[in-house]
Amino acid sequence: MLPAAGLALMLGTALAAPAQSQPPSEVFPGIASAVVHHYDFEHPVAGDAAKEQDLGRTGSSTPIQLINGGAAMRTADGAFPGSKTSMQLKQVRPNNKSNDDWKAGVYDSKGVSSMKAFNKVRGLSIMTWIKVTGEAPARNSNSSGTGDFYGAIGFAGVLSGDSDGHAARALLETENDKGAMRLIALARRVDGSDKQYFLSNADWKTLVPPNKWVFIAGTFDFDTGAIGLYVDGKPVDGYFAVKGDPWKIVGPPEPDFSSATNPRGIKIGGSHPQNNRETNACNCRMDGLMFLDRAATADEVRGQYEWVTKQPR
Repeated sequence: MLPAAGLALMLGTALAAPAQSQPPSEVFPGIASAVVHHYDFEHPVAGDAAKEQDLGRTGSSTPIQLINGGAAMRTADGAFPGSKTSMQLKQVRPNNKSNDDWKAGVYDSKGVSSMKAFNKVRGLSIMTWIKVTGEAPARNSNSSGTGDFYGAIGFAGVLSGDSDGHAARALLETENDKGAMRLIALARRVDGSDKQYFLSNADWKTLVPPNKWVFIAGTFDFDTGAIGLYVDGKPVDGYFAVKGDPWKIVGPPEPDFSSATNPRGIKIGGSHPQNNRETNACNCRMDGLMFLDRAATADEVRGQYEWVTKQPR
């Protein structure tokens, strides 16, 4: 017979609870090294629940402000299995000129030093989940006419190095073109210079229907001029809005990069993250927002979509 101490040790070992494994990362391993900034809206900054932690690359931490709604903007509605919380964006007073829209981001007129990965960058990608939850496009709160609507809906973007809070180095949004509101990936390579747009052939609501979570990605290669637009991991059929060479990449020197300036911040759910103006509001929820410092491939975009929708969790 075992001594009492030995029996207790054996039973304790046998009955001990198994070690709890960590939940799998929400980032597809194939792109993990390129994810500079990542927000899942489940990690408030310690001591300030109106800010969201950056889960991206070490050394590039850029917390964002949940503007006007603060902690109340975190909503128990995850976009994919394993996600518990998303962020609600909305207009508060649609027909009033004010600065109370729920939006998010960060702004510094001197440039955000922790965003230096997008200073003189050869490529860039934005990936996010979106669910439209209200009027879209939103009412133009800068207009005296109560029936006037914005001509665009802002999802998420990296600001240019000279931005007033609106101009972006890269952006996902919708905008009117050829008589219809279209899903758009746009970027400007050089601060203050021309933009290039890639627009969906389809009306945006066929790609992003109301009250349905959709994964949207835009990829931007400043060296080749390529722009990719994706919904639920699949390329979107579309066209370039600007003919010729708006990014001025033809000819030497090679390769081509963005301006050698730190972005002035991130805008989410409209423009002007410094909260001095309302523009292109988004009545929507957002989850799994990521900014990458290279143009992801089509396989990598599909990989990220499948990673969070098909992996057991």
